[in-house]
Amino acid sequence: MTIKLKKNDLVQVIAGKEKDKTGKILRIDKKRNRVIIEKVNMIKRHVKPKSAQEPGGIIDKEGSINISNVGIYCPKCKKAVRYSTKTKDDNKKVRICKKCGTEL
Repeated sequence: MTIKLKKNDLVQVIAGKEKDKTGKILRIDKKRNRVIIEKVNMIKRHVKPKSAQEPGGIIDKEGSINISNVGIYCPKCKKAVRYSTKTKDDNKKVRICKKCGTEL
């Protein structure tokens, strides 16, 4: 399966407990088909202190979500949409919303 999303894409969660939340992709794990989205699926991690400068404690961080549960977000349609690719005159590929036709 090819992953058609990229880092820094604006996406919306379309399934699961975090449904309808939007955010930017921070990291993609191609091996496990999962993405980490900014401020979505927050989990608590207990961390041991490593030195006097790095204290331990409970840290909030983003958990991963399966890539099938997110869709690329169209700001004009204000929801997750399907997209197609189109080649511009200068041979650059751009992603276009299938509903409204705007560039994503």
